Amino acid sequence: MPAVLKKRKMLIPVGAFLAVGALVTGCTPGDEGGDSQPTNASVEGNEAEGDTVVIGFSGPAADHGWLGAINSAALAAAEDLPDVELRVAEGTNDANLQISQVEQFINDGVDAIVLLPTDGAALTQVATQATEAGIPVINVDREFSSPSAARATVLGDNYGMGVSAGNYICEKLGGNNDAVVAEIAGVDSLPLTQDRSRGFADALESCGLDVDNRVAADFTIAGGEATTSQLLSAAPKIDAIWNHDDDQGIGVLAAIDNAGRDEFFMVGGAGSANAMREIQSGESVLEATVIYPSTQAADGIRLARLIAQDKAMSDLVEVEVPKRIVLNAPVVTQENVEQYLPTAFES
Repeated sequence: MPAVLKKRKMLIPVGAFLAVGALVTGCTPGDEGGDSQPTNASVEGNEAEGDTVVIGFSGPAADHGWLGAINSAALAAAEDLPDVELRVAEGTNDANLQISQVEQFINDGVDAIVLLPTDGAALTQVATQATEAGIPVINVDREFSSPSAARATVLGDNYGMGVSAGNYICEKLGGNNDAVVAEIAGVDSLPLTQDRSRGFADALESCGLDVDNRVAADFTIAGGEATTSQLLSAAPKIDAIWNHDDDQGIGVLAAIDNAGRDEFFMVGGAGSANAMREIQSGESVLEATVIYPSTQAADGIRLARLIAQDKAMSDLVEVEVPKRIVLNAPVVTQENVEQYLPTAFES
């Protein structure tokens, strides 16, 4: 049985507020004038403590800096809400174990489930079971194969990440159609990797470029270093590289340093603190990174509370929480890195 976290008051890290601020700020028609009563779609109604909501949270093992940040932001979001009781299942990369965790949440009769599946397709059936049992499921990051399995879905913009990276490279290379562009992807079997690559290719096509050399790693430092070494050996000339993930980017940069290559610039992905410090230094081939918010599960916790308490998002006129929320994928450069560094996660 997952342990119940003891509730205590604490501040959410700044990063958690960036992605979820719209949930608790703003006003709706009817809030003006001072005489109207708070509604479940008003700021006051959102913030008002309601009946205790028991939320089950399950995610993959935190064997990656981004996943660790996902988990810590979710815990902080719950601890900041006095009417939320969070039950956390042990992180796992075993889909069958995660299915059993969700089944336990269903048997326990929790009020809502926030689920970052190790495999979206594999967890679809059990998420559907929860939904059919009257338990709203908030799907985070990796989508279920059926939209009806989730009451709400919170996603980073994987396609948009690729577009942002491609647009940055297009702007830098400025019509040089002979430029050689390389791509270091994550796990090719994952839809999120496929979406990132598709967005990247589409953006490059708009300025007459394409991906000349491509390798896929595994979101690990060792994988990033090994595949980048292969890439550099196969490509004697490169003008720009997009690396999908800043955690594996530690290995990517190590391979580049070992090879003594610096004729190109690189764009990262996810927005880790160490990547931003590289950008800030101005002495690295890493010039930019594209944010993939690590606050998605924190958003999910807040949305689960709103849904379970029959509340809505105060900045929207709509009186229900939206079905699907896709977060932005901004580019961090030396010009704006100080704005994003305080909210970045450590690899």
